[in-house]
Amino acid sequence: MGPIVNPVTQSKGGMAAESIAVLIVEDHEITRVGLKLTLAQIEGIKIVGEAEDGRAAVEQVLLLHPQVVLMDIGLPLIDGIDATSQIKTEAPQTRIIMLTSHDNDRDIFAALGAGADGYCLKEVSSNQLAMAIRTVADGAAWLDPGIASRVLRASVAGTQAAAPESASSPGGKTAAHNTKLSQREVEVLNLVVEGLSNQEIAERLFLSVETIKTHMRHIMEKLAVSDRTQAAVKAMRQGLV
Repeated sequence: MGPIVNPVTQSKGGMAAESIAVLIVEDHEITRVGLKLTLAQIEGIKIVGEAEDGRAAVEQVLLLHPQVVLMDIGLPLIDGIDATSQIKTEAPQTRIIMLTSHDNDRDIFAALGAGADGYCLKEVSSNQLAMAIRTVADGAAWLDPGIASRVLRASVAGTQAAAPESASSPGGKTAAHNTKLSQREVEVLNLVVEGLSNQEIAERLFLSVETIKTHMRHIMEKLAVSDRTQAAVKAMRQGLV
């Protein structure tokens, strides 16, 4: 991956956009300090607070209103998954990235089910972490490439196992057919599963970012979900991608 792209853009009036406000939730002090030092060097990202346990994380979100939360899973008092669920209930506009060493399927699916907008393993590079923060702040989802492929395999396996019970509707049509995703929408969903941002999807498909955002809006409406992560997981579980 190339150098970090400056996320601070110029508005029509020539003023720089505000930095992305980030809350770090991590119980290990050395890791927390390392994250702060790393992110402090990235223009366009501002650390507005930190928390050492899940309960404090919820309190800090309600007090500081960060745009993005970097959330560990193994936390005292309330674990990161429960904290994520509470935050999404009380401050649904908050974007949450699970930044963890947990790479088992149970935690991955539990985190996504709780409403996490991204899932990164702690060995992620600073470039990738910066891109993940920018991506979820922009309203998109971010999955570590290795995690995304595992989610896809597990979801497809679950869909195949459930196929005898849900292969057709009373009208004789499959769930996939009833959803009526266009070929282009399926292409976009497949790239979301790969962990690509709107900009990267636009470049891959030779379309504008606005066109990709329009496709994503239509996809979420058709799948009756509220964000891209839910759209990707639901589409995979239904065998649409």
